[in-house]
Amino acid sequence: MQEHNDSDMPIHRSVLLREVLELLSPVDGGVYFDGTFGGGGYSRALLESANCSIIACDRDDRVVAIADDFGKKYLGRFTFFHEKFSSIKSLLQDPVDGIVLDLGVSNFQLSDPTRGFSFRAAGPIDMSMGLCDETAMDVLRKYSENDLANIIYKFGEEHFSRRIAKNIKLNLKNIHNTEDLANIIRKCVGKKGKIDAATKTFQALRIFVNRELEELEKILADSIDVLKPSGKILVVSFHSLEDRIVKLFFREMCATGRFALLTKKPIIASEEELSSNSKSRSAKLRGIYML
Repeated sequence: MQEHNDSDMPIHRSVLLREVLELLSPVDGGVYFDGTFGGGGYSRALLESANCSIIACDRDDRVVAIADDFGKKYLGRFTFFHEKFSSIKSLLQDPVDGIVLDLGVSNFQLSDPTRGFSFRAAGPIDMSMGLCDETAMDVLRKYSENDLANIIYKFGEEHFSRRIAKNIKLNLKNIHNTEDLANIIRKCVGKKGKIDAATKTFQALRIFVNRELEELEKILADSIDVLKPSGKILVVSFHSLEDRIVKLFFREMCATGRFALLTKKPIIASEEELSSNSKSRSAKLRGIYML
């Protein structure tokens, strides 16, 4: 997601920032919606490149302080809501010139063991980005073995989902933190390739806990009603499930004759960005604009 330079949080570079700015082409007097504020990387770049206004939101309460600083620095040009981006219709009183979404987990969240996103350090099995009804541990406890297997397969595309779900349930009393969970998963999968064996299951739990795909589908559907003529929608995704939803939605909108593609093929990171920001490797940027 996006960067912030205060010492209390790790720096996270905004992925495909230059390409997002080029496609969005902010203008003086324009109003833009940043649905994944994070550390403010996109919002800052937009505010600095034109005398425009930003309406931003984020579900994570830990970025509220960053947003408060933005409100002071860009007085009268920046508005923030601690909300999910699926609430876009209730957050916007008037249509906007552009919408940008940077999906996925930020470095703020990944690097904090207390959030439970990472299997590289022991932490609570939480995985909530904020404004969630349950934690990942709740899911492990409450859902049946069959339901858990389906979650891991559907949202993690993990072919060992049945084996993993069975062993999680068998060993539930011994799973106290993310490290315990990851070790159970690794024993089920074994070492395959460069990617940690726990990756797909952790992704699945995170997506399910935060209802990420449902949230994405809702904001895409609602976004077309809050755009000005010639308004643009840009989405940076980081895995195939998200990208597929964005791709199909954009294709459907263009088929109506009301929209056209800004990107015939997804834009990926340049070699220069890849060398300095490994997170950009899986990023894909797609965009459409209203005719």
